Amino acid sequence: MTQQPTPDPRAVFAHALDQAQRQIAAVSADDLETATPCADYDVRALIGHMVAVLHKLTRIGAGDGTGDIPDVIDGVADDDWAGAFARARAETERVWNEAVLDREVTLPWATLPGRAALDAYTHEFTVHSWDLAHATGRHAELDPDLAVRALDAFPAFAPPEERSGGGPFGPVVEAPAGADVYTRLAAYLGRRP
Repeated sequence: MTQQPTPDPRAVFAHALDQAQRQIAAVSADDLETATPCADYDVRALIGHMVAVLHKLTRIGAGDGTGDIPDVIDGVADDDWAGAFARARAETERVWNEAVLDREVTLPWATLPGRAALDAYTHEFTVHSWDLAHATGRHAELDPDLAVRALDAFPAFAPPEERSGGGPFGPVVEAPAGADVYTRLAAYLGRRP
C-alpha cells in the first residue's frame, strides 16, 4: 500500500533535514573525496547536491524557476559545508508555508501539489543521508522510521518499470536476507548496499 502524503509534511521534512544535517556536520575533511553509492558523487559533490536541492526547493516554493541552479553547488569552503546546508535549509523552511503546501508547484521532474512535492523531497534527503552514512560508516545514526516512509513512498515516485540507466535510480538490486530497512531502501533504488 502506498503511503499518502501527510496533511502537513513539514515536520517530517524537518526531521529528514535534521538527519541530513547531522550526517553533514560529522563529515571530516578526509571524507570529502570518498566515493558514495551515488555513482557520480563523492562525499563533497553529494553534499553540494543536497545544498543545491535546498536552493531549488526555495525557488520552487517562491514560484520561481530553477534552471540556473546547478545540480551540485560548488565553491563552498571544505570547512563550511555544514554552514552552507544550514543556511540553505533556513531559506527553504522560511518559504515553504501553508500557502505553498496548498498550491501546485513545478519541480524539475513533475508538477505536483506542494504537500506531495515536499513529501517526495523528504524521501530524497532520507536516501542521501543513507548515502553519506554508507560512505562514512555512520549507519547507526539513521532513523529507521524515515526509511520506512521512503520505502513505502518510492514505488509511486520511482517505479522500477519506469527507470532507465541514465536516471538517478537504477534497477532494483536484491537486498541481502535479513537486511535492515535502509539497506532494503537502497537496494530498491538500485544502490549496491
